[in-house]
Amino acid sequence: MRKNLFLLAIGLCLLFSGGIMGQNSSTAENQIDVYENVLIKKFPIALQCWTYRKFSFMETVDKAAELGIKILQAYPGQKLTPEGNGTFNVGMSSEEIKMVKEKLSANGITIKLFGVAGFSDENSARELFQFVKDMGISILVIEPEYDTFKMVDKLANEYEIKVAIHNHPPPTRYWHPGITYFYIKDLSPRIGICGDTGHWTRSGIVATEALKLFEGRVFDIHLKDLSEFGNKDAYDVPFGTGKSNIKNILAELSLQNYRGTLTVEHEREEDSMAPEIPIKNGLDYIKKITYFEGYKELLGNWNGMFNKHGWNQYGPGFFELDEKTGVLTSNGGMGLMWFSTKKYENFVLDLDFKCHAPNTNSGIFLRIPEFVTNNDYVNNSFEIQIYDAETLSKHGTGAIYDAEPAKMTASKPTGEWNHYRITFQDDLIKVELNGKLINSWNAEPRGKIKSFADEGYIGLQNHDSHAKVSFKNIFIKEIDD
Repeated sequence: MRKNLFLLAIGLCLLFSGGIMGQNSSTAENQIDVYENVLIKKFPIALQCWTYRKFSFMETVDKAAELGIKILQAYPGQKLTPEGNGTFNVGMSSEEIKMVKEKLSANGITIKLFGVAGFSDENSARELFQFVKDMGISILVIEPEYDTFKMVDKLANEYEIKVAIHNHPPPTRYWHPGITYFYIKDLSPRIGICGDTGHWTRSGIVATEALKLFEGRVFDIHLKDLSEFGNKDAYDVPFGTGKSNIKNILAELSLQNYRGTLTVEHEREEDSMAPEIPIKNGLDYIKKITYFEGYKELLGNWNGMFNKHGWNQYGPGFFELDEKTGVLTSNGGMGLMWFSTKKYENFVLDLDFKCHAPNTNSGIFLRIPEFVTNNDYVNNSFEIQIYDAETLSKHGTGAIYDAEPAKMTASKPTGEWNHYRITFQDDLIKVELNGKLINSWNAEPRGKIKSFADEGYIGLQNHDSHAKVSFKNIFIKEIDD
């Protein structure tokens, strides 16, 4: 039976190999750049302690603090102290656990993941899960035997611990994404993957295609960039300088609304005594290509699910939220959903919107001066209009409603997502639509606008029930004076 399952898994490998497996060493870097216009989100950075395998766990905490990294992935067997007393693993004494937690607390660092760990039977698996639970760790990284998945799934739900299946190069069990997919596809949502981009690259697997396969089950990423694609002897290089195509990997994760960590694991032996040099260079690259560096996302997200915490609704109608995708869609009207937890003065607001009909009418309100309890906000704040039925008018898309028309049209066809980047600094409002500056105006009372405040709330309009509008990826960045 076990042999038959393995053969079926190999069959799945062949099925998925069309897009996942590269045909030559340049496949990863020469993909059609479908990610060119993706705005890369900011992800929390973690450190796989294996990077500092030449050092003790206590020293690794110090190294992480020096790098500004606040999350760790511990691994079993790292010596605890420079003197070699004890190891970080199942069976640590209460005194050792206390010492570890005090060290972490003193440096403002948490352990979120543990692995790659192993077990021999259900009893040892329970000891492992209990250790992870006691340490306050939320994700266990493993490469289990094929016939243990039912038991692993049971324990994951019993202990309320996420389990991430890791991949090493062939001939290890989960070198090919098709094998992992076969074993976890029907398990509970607590079973996912810890995708190692370096080992995928080394194995000739295009990381972005593997990530697509596991959308919704990606719990962690061992982020690596390798010197060559499809070569088992390739070695780690700083992010952005190798053949793994880090930019596309982060773009795909952005499209998936990935909420896990980017776990830095630098394994090149020549760098093992001072890996912080390539790590710093790599982190600088990630910061450089992260579009939403310094932004705050205005939709809440808890445990991978979006919520409207902090948003209030005024008037008839409402916005329905898809908790998995973070897409808000208007229903009825005319009303306003506004973010009530903070007033903003000078800022850049980025969001995507989609019109469901050619006559879709909606808008984004800026600097709403007070809590919305009546219609006064209409006359005392600015609305950036969404309405393609009128072009280059004071009511058309990109206009500051009833005050200043857009200078050009840049909307995509009905049903496609558009991107607004709206800057409000002092009295200057700039509106960019799909990368084109379509309006730039020094604000003043005009038309319906009788006055405006120096700071205020952000709001989204639901106009009517005939032509819905959807919003997603709502981010704001405050501009310092």
